[in-house]
Amino acid sequence: MTALDLPAPGTRLLFRWRKWDGSQHWQHECVYLGRDEWGDWFGQQAGSRSHRPGRDFLTEWGNVTLMSSTGDYAFTRHVPGHRTRTYIDLAWDLRWKDGVPTGIDMDLDVVDRPAGEGVFIDDRDEWDEHRARYGYPVQVIAHLEALAQDLRDRVAGDMPPFDESVPAGWLARLAELP
Repeated sequence: MTALDLPAPGTRLLFRWRKWDGSQHWQHECVYLGRDEWGDWFGQQAGSRSHRPGRDFLTEWGNVTLMSSTGDYAFTRHVPGHRTRTYIDLAWDLRWKDGVPTGIDMDLDVVDRPAGEGVFIDDRDEWDEHRARYGYPVQVIAHLEALAQDLRDRVAGDMPPFDESVPAGWLARLAELP
């Protein structure tokens, strides 16, 4: 989408995920916050709905999510106090589609839990299972495995946009919303 086609900051929408085979996955109620050099930012206020087949809940904590301009990951930063500081969903075909952010969840996640495990790559078991079940192409597998390690290193190194300053500005914008 061009900047002229983007929704106005404050616009409420659904962030839609699916699996490789097209089946429905997570849908998150969120609000569009704006765009910067890293991509488009969305926020979820406490009490926003997140659901997928078999699971439905209201968020207890606010968060902001970056839909990366590269289209291969979504980076979420939770408000301070949440046990997970950073959660990155590796993705495929993450983009605006018909005015809605949408992408394919590719199973691998980069997680930062400072009070526990630190920074790690999660859901390798699901990745192994789904790449066999769905037949992920070899080039997709190679790209995402390298990207997972790169993102893990960048999060551990506190590099932008995974540092404190970049998401803090977006968390402040989210907090200003009614």
